[in-house]
This record gives sequence, C-alpha cells and structure tokens, in this order.
Amino acid sequence: LMRPLQGCRGRGVVVGTVTLCLAAGWALQTPGGVSLVVPQPNINATVAQNILLSVEYSCRGVATIEWKHVSSWGTTSIVEWKSGNYVNISTVYKDRVTTFENGSIQLLNVGMRDAGYYFVTVTEEYGTNAYGTIIVNVYEIIYEDLHFVAVLFAFLAAVSAILICCMWLCNKSLHLFQKKTHKLTASTTEEIELETIEC
Repeated sequence: LMRPLQGCRGRGVVVGTVTLCLAAGWALQTPGGVSLVVPQPNINATVAQNILLSVEYSCRGVATIEWKHVSSWGTTSIVEWKSGNYVNISTVYKDRVTTFENGSIQLLNVGMRDAGYYFVTVTEEYGTNAYGTIIVNVYEIIYEDLHFVAVLFAFLAAVSAILICCMWLCNKSLHLFQKKTHKLTASTTEEIELETIEC
C-alpha cells in the first residue's frame, strides 16, 4: 500500500515541477514591459513660440499615450491616443496639438498659461505603465517693452522737434519785430531832427 502512494507523490512532484517550469517560461515569453525616455525634462519658451515635448517610448504590445498639464490653474487633460488607433484631443487644445508616433507632442502658439508640468503616461495593453515629466517655463517677450520704449522715445523726439521749431519761429518773429521797432525809432528820430532843423 505504501509503494503506490510514494509513486503518486513522485509523479506529483514531477508534474508540479514541469508545470512550474512551463509557467515560468510562459511568463518570460509573454510580451510585457514598457520603457520611456524624456531627453529634455526642462523647456524654456517665449510667448507665441511652438514647443516640442519630446519623449521616446518602447514596448512589445500596443500602447496608450496620455498627456496632462498641471499648473496653478489646475489639471487639464491634453490628449490621449492609442498607437495606430484613435486620437482624442481636449477641446481646450484643439488646433494647438500635434501628436507623434514616438509619444511626443508639439504645442503651438504657447502662452503664459501653458507654463507648468506636463505629465505623460504610457500604458501597455498588458497593464504596465511608464511615466515622464517635462517642466515648461514660458516668458514674456522682452521686445514688447523695447517697443514701448522706442515709441515713447519717438514721441518725445517729435515733441522736442516741434518745440524747437516753435522757439525758432518765436526767435525770428522777435528779430523782425525788433528790426521794425528800430526802423520806427530811427524814422521818428529823423522826423524830430528835421523839425528841429526847420525851427
């Protein structure tokens, strides 16, 4: 009676070991895992510039890519797409976002509100995820201030030119008035001299 039980136990161990090996082999062969590289984690831009939020992902299966923007104004979903399938762009970013097969996106005509953190999530069809973050700083264009200064300088120069012309005209008028007064004084003096001579 004992021998058959030992035989069954031995077979059970063999079957269990074979099953475990097959399961381990199957797990190793199952596609899985996703990697994500963010080559430029910090981006500086000026207002009205186009920027590329560059990433590079790789996985064996089909991936879903999702981008979100987080700033002091809140969290906004930008775009989500599945490689080779649909692209779902948020209405806030319609006509401002271009997607690329490697997971990157391009933002067109950025403004001050576009500054903040951009989070990308790549989810593989087998459930594994990879995350990346890009910080975007957006600066006002300095040329606007220079433009204001240039316009102010031109205005002041024009006002100065007008004032100089007015002063020149006043000076000419004063000289003409002084000449006429001098002639009148000379003629009056001549008349008095003539009267004195006649007397």
